[in-house]
Amino acid sequence: MNQVQLIESVAKAGKIKKAAAGRAVKAMVTNIVDSLKSEGRVIIAGLGTFRVKSTKPRTGRNPKTGETIQIAAGKRVLFKPSLSLKKTLKS
Repeated sequence: MNQVQLIESVAKAGKIKKAAAGRAVKAMVTNIVDSLKSEGRVIIAGLGTFRVKSTKPRTGRNPKTGETIQIAAGKRVLFKPSLSLKKTLKS
């Protein structure tokens, strides 16, 4: 499912116009991103937990040339599904 399909689905389920559903979906995504930036963690009951993890600098290889390169430290977003989501997907 892509963002357009999600907006259409929200509009249909909520019996609202696509424009309003689009604003709601975009607001939700913006709030999740902002919370990850400031707090580093977002918990959505029934869905799971998003959290930011810092990565250490490391050595890698350029696959084209085989040359050794330094990969800078960074941040990644991890997602851990809730128990109820895991159970739903097993069915």
